[in-house]
Amino acid sequence: MSEPTIDRRDFLATGAATLAAVALSGQPAQAAEPKLKLHKAVKLSMVGGNEPLLKKFKMLKEIGYEGIDIDSPQKMDEVLKARDESGLIVHGVVDYVHWRQPLSDADPEVRAQGVETLIQCLKDSKAYGGTTVLLVPAVVNKNVTYAQAYERSQAEIKKALPTAQELSVKILFENVWNNFLLSPLETARYIDEFESPMVGSYFDIGNVVRYGWPEDWIQTLGKRIGKLDIKEYDRKLAGDQGVYKGFSAELGDAADGCDWPAVLVALKEIGFSGWATAEVAGGDKARLTEVSQRMDKILAGYGV
Repeated sequence: MSEPTIDRRDFLATGAATLAAVALSGQPAQAAEPKLKLHKAVKLSMVGGNEPLLKKFKMLKEIGYEGIDIDSPQKMDEVLKARDESGLIVHGVVDYVHWRQPLSDADPEVRAQGVETLIQCLKDSKAYGGTTVLLVPAVVNKNVTYAQAYERSQAEIKKALPTAQELSVKILFENVWNNFLLSPLETARYIDEFESPMVGSYFDIGNVVRYGWPEDWIQTLGKRIGKLDIKEYDRKLAGDQGVYKGFSAELGDAADGCDWPAVLVALKEIGFSGWATAEVAGGDKARLTEVSQRMDKILAGYGV
């Protein structure tokens, strides 16, 4: 039996009837809400071996990654060739010098060099087709007070905002162990004080477990979160063997670490869709495949 057909007049009549029914109901027609999605990526520094960039990119694509975050200076032509021939997306760049030349440094020349590199990273990200630059905004230490770090870093970052605006590449601040922005409330305030859509949070889930709960940070930062770093931290290991040992726990295996179901609930509540980039111990194809599979397991079901 042949399939039923509908001619153009019937189609138009059906469409008109549907619109009329919506109008009579008093309810506006609503488009289906887009599904939330996490796009899986890695940091380039996680990829071991001395193979050409193209071979690394193809391998990452083959084992299930959609993208990569470039976290060290690379030859532009090699990155573009690898991107185009592999189909792996370069979604962003990590600022190349934010630890060595922090924007909170007491020396104005060091801060100026830091701004110069930040601007170059913005340009590199744009050239790669990326949308962000990850930045550690400041470092508090014996020689730099909290107030100095706050004021200096904001002043220096503002110098790069015109470039960010021009290129449509955002500057996202990572929460790290830099003795700075130690609560979600303060981080939100710091971001908001720029009064710019070109800044936000590159939220590292594992980095806050030592002194907080990721789901709390996510709920507080909300739409300020632009991208995620996926990392585990185990408080029990840290207590038994030292604070940095907490990071040695594999994704999903911490005895007292990230509550991944609670993290996913919080991300859904804020409507997060975007890049989730592994930042853990890397290695060869087998190791990166394991990381990919672990990410799939802890992030399973998101957006369904």
